[in-house]
Amino acid sequence: MNAIVSNPCLLFRGATPADVAAIVALVESAYRGDVSRKGWTTEADFLEGQRVDSAGVAEVITKPHSRVLLAERPSTGSGQAGGLMIACCHIEKQGDACYFGMFAVNPELQGGGTGSRMMNEAERIARDEWKCVQVEMTVISIRDDLISWYERRGYRSTRVFKPFPYGDDRFGIPKRDDLRFEVLAKAL
Repeated sequence: MNAIVSNPCLLFRGATPADVAAIVALVESAYRGDVSRKGWTTEADFLEGQRVDSAGVAEVITKPHSRVLLAERPSTGSGQAGGLMIACCHIEKQGDACYFGMFAVNPELQGGGTGSRMMNEAERIARDEWKCVQVEMTVISIRDDLISWYERRGYRSTRVFKPFPYGDDRFGIPKRDDLRFEVLAKAL
């Protein structure tokens, strides 16, 4: 289940509980605060506060039919174990579909193909290991640039919208009152 899969200059592996703090830091850096503005995935203009917390990440790492996938650059030093975590996502088998979320790439490395490679690996697991026929995700509907990025990778709007969890600080503190999630899907 947590097999290491290599890809030129990237290693993919399933997260373990020992990775929780690094995953939280990566996701926060990609979406919240000033450091997130180095990349294009920032939500800092319309959300503040946390994006994820340690308890939530630990829960999805250990949940059945769920995996937090990590992309690492192999270490170059001798005697070092593992590598530098540069991307992550959460995938979860839900019947014949796979949910894709908690997708983050180090903001200083965005735009270099890591995100596409991470998505390809997540889709491979969903299709080949879990025998899913579709991948689904939710995206904040005002994120036109992000939705366009997913559309270029074959995702389409389902025209299903879900409310943003206003009042639940676990998902951030909204700076505007028109946030909602749009469900995107891709056939495998």
